[in-house]
Amino acid sequence: MGWWRIGTDTLAGSSFVLSPLAETVASLKTLHAAAASHPGERAWLGRHLPAYRERLAAEPLDALLVRAAIGPTWNADFLTPTPLGDRERSFEEEVGAVLATGPADAVDQLAVAIGGPVPEPLRSARDLPERLAGVLGWVWRETVRPEWARRRRILEADVLARTALLSRGGWAAALDELSPGRTRWLGDGRLQVNTRDYPPRSVDGGRLLFVPVTPATGWVSWEGTERYAIVYPCAGVLADTAGPRVPEALGALLGTARAGVLVRLGTPLSTSQLVALTGQGLGSVGRHLKVLLDAGLVRRGRAGRSVLYEWTEAGAVLVAAQGDPRPAPARTRKG
Repeated sequence: MGWWRIGTDTLAGSSFVLSPLAETVASLKTLHAAAASHPGERAWLGRHLPAYRERLAAEPLDALLVRAAIGPTWNADFLTPTPLGDRERSFEEEVGAVLATGPADAVDQLAVAIGGPVPEPLRSARDLPERLAGVLGWVWRETVRPEWARRRRILEADVLARTALLSRGGWAAALDELSPGRTRWLGDGRLQVNTRDYPPRSVDGGRLLFVPVTPATGWVSWEGTERYAIVYPCAGVLADTAGPRVPEALGALLGTARAGVLVRLGTPLSTSQLVALTGQGLGSVGRHLKVLLDAGLVRRGRAGRSVLYEWTEAGAVLVAAQGDPRPAPARTRKG
């Protein structure tokens, strides 16, 4: 497994960062794989995959470049530059890091991604960074930017939920849940970042960034010894931009709109995030939350300046009993 050694100062100074470029790269990976992980992603693929394939068919060298840059086991570094992390940047600012790659460096990075010789058409091309930036620009403009405002709200919801988990269970809990099965806190300052057999790295003295994306993919990257990033998929219900399915029986019991609020609260969310995710008005969401609170189906707590709502034991059991496919989370009773 690949793991990083992280000092307490680095961990304490780490931060969550939103990245339009990371979201675009994750979307490119989804288009490349042509496989969806949830209904919302399946609908998105249905809308954009034909045009993406047409775009690559018109530029065979771009198609070859994308296959090489994604690679069988590793991404070419210039496909996944590490965010700066000092502030949120636009896609146009971030893609500058792709364009800044030298042609020879691009070929060397493709060789690492492929794990062998780079095909001749790519070796002789002098515009690989520009071509890759062009493909990413197309994915951004055609498939991500039209819904970026909604995706951004979902990413913010994920960050807030992770922050709440961090405040309740500490870094071990937060990192174990970052990307289950791949990311895991090993103790003694060691963080497993993937399941591959890579040499450990020390990130002491560098800045550690956590970058959420809505597609079900992730990767790690670093810039020298200065910055390190773990790109991870949004958790659970937040990953599906179409929203979770409201069980018919639960909708009949509570009303579809109120049930739509309840099923999303397996992950702690604020009122404003529920407004963004459900499309309902602030007043409507507030009324639904009051009814759910009075019924003992949700509880509220504070994480920093935000008030978050989540299932109580009764709420989790009700959602599970009415047909939600996710198991109710295990809760410990406090005496």
